[in-house]
Amino acid sequence: MSDQAPDLDDLLVELRELVENARTMPMSASVLVNREEILGLVEEILAALPDEVRHARWLLKERDEFMLQAHREADDVLASARVQAERMVERTEIAREAKRVSQRIIDDAEAQARRLRLECEDYIDHKLGEFEVVLDRTMNTVQQGRQRLQVTFDTVEDEASEQLEEANAFFDQDLD
Repeated sequence: MSDQAPDLDDLLVELRELVENARTMPMSASVLVNREEILGLVEEILAALPDEVRHARWLLKERDEFMLQAHREADDVLASARVQAERMVERTEIAREAKRVSQRIIDDAEAQARRLRLECEDYIDHKLGEFEVVLDRTMNTVQQGRQRLQVTFDTVEDEASEQLEEANAFFDQDLD
């Protein structure tokens, strides 16, 4: 090997040639290679790796950590969204229940108002019936009083008429 840093491609070609030219084991596809020679070559390959490859490995590691963090944050966002959705559903359910309760209260109030209105109408009808009876009695009393007055007035008229006739008859004497 030269003093100049070997090229990565050259080192990989050399590794391939070592494996290709290695002695084969009888009745097997396996080969015998010199461990020290192969490990030395692998060390040279690792040392010859460009900084970009190390940087790429570092970037891949950073990407994996970033993806892991992004997944955690996404899971947190999803959990938060689920909680918020559940709260919204609960609010919706609470609103529906409140609407049902308020409608039931309104229906009960309307039914009670109808009942009270009917009771009020019955009470007023009852009182008007009693008033009608009192008015009938009063009308009968008034009619009876008028009839008595009529009889008395007729009697007084008859007497007055008789007195007038007598008086006229008295004056009629002078005419004769």
